[in-house]
Amino acid sequence: MSKLFWDAQVARLRLNGSGARQFLQGQTSADLNALASGDLLQTCWLTATGRLRAVLELRLDAEGADVIVLAGEASAVRAGFDQVIFPADRVRLQPLAPLRRLQWLEPHAAALWCDPDAALPEPWASGQPASAAAFEQWRLQSGFPPGPGELNGETNPLELGLVAQISTEKGCYLGQETMAKLTGQAGVKQQLRCWSCPNPLAPAAKLTLNGERAGVITSALDHDGTWMGLALVRRQCLASSTLEGPNGEQLRISRPEAFQDPEA
Repeated sequence: MSKLFWDAQVARLRLNGSGARQFLQGQTSADLNALASGDLLQTCWLTATGRLRAVLELRLDAEGADVIVLAGEASAVRAGFDQVIFPADRVRLQPLAPLRRLQWLEPHAAALWCDPDAALPEPWASGQPASAAAFEQWRLQSGFPPGPGELNGETNPLELGLVAQISTEKGCYLGQETMAKLTGQAGVKQQLRCWSCPNPLAPAAKLTLNGERAGVITSALDHDGTWMGLALVRRQCLASSTLEGPNGEQLRISRPEAFQDPEA
C-alpha cells in the first residue's frame, strides 16, 4: 500500500519588503530571528489576550516572506495584518494566491510547498494523497491541525499542545504576556485529548468524571463502527484514562500524538 500524505490546496499570503521578518516577529508567536531564508516555520497568530486565531506556516526570503494558514481563515489573517501595517514597517501585502502543500501523515513531518500545477517530485509521486476521511482520522489521532471545534475563539495554543510554535524568550509580540503567564505559574485550565467510544457522540457533548464536569467534545468521527475524536479535558481530570458521556457512555481518553506540554 502506498504511503499516505496530506495534500492541501492553500492560500499563500505574500509580504514584500525589507521589514517582513520584523513585522511577523511582532505579530506571531515563534522566534523568527534565527530562521534561515527558505526554511519553513510554524507559528501562531493570537489575540492580545492569547486566544488562538490561526496556525501559520511561513518562509522568509531576501525580498520578504510567504505565509500560509494551516488552521483558521487566510482572508481573516490578511485583513488582520493589513489593519496593523504602517509605512514604517516597510511591508506591502499582496493578494492571496494558490499554493500546494504536501506532508506525510506523521506527527511533525517536514512539509513541501510547490506550485499547484507542478508535477509531484519523488518520493511524493510514489505516495498517495489521503482521502478526506483518512486525513480526518489522522488529524484526530495527531491532534493537529486544530479544527473548528478546537480553534473556536476561546482556546489558547498551549491548551492545544502547540508548544513548539510558541517562543518564551523573544521580545514582545501579540499575546506574549498571556503566553508568559501560562508557561509560568498559572498553567492551562484544560488540555486537548483523544477519545474513543463504541457509542455515537457529537461535538459540544459534555464529559464527566465521577459526576463532576470534566470536559467537552470538540470533534467526532465514525470510524468503522467506533467513534473517535478530540475533547478539551479539564486539568484536574487529565490523569483519568476514562470519562463518561452525557448518557453514561464510557470514553477511553489518550494523549494526541503531536501534543506537547509546556514542560517539554
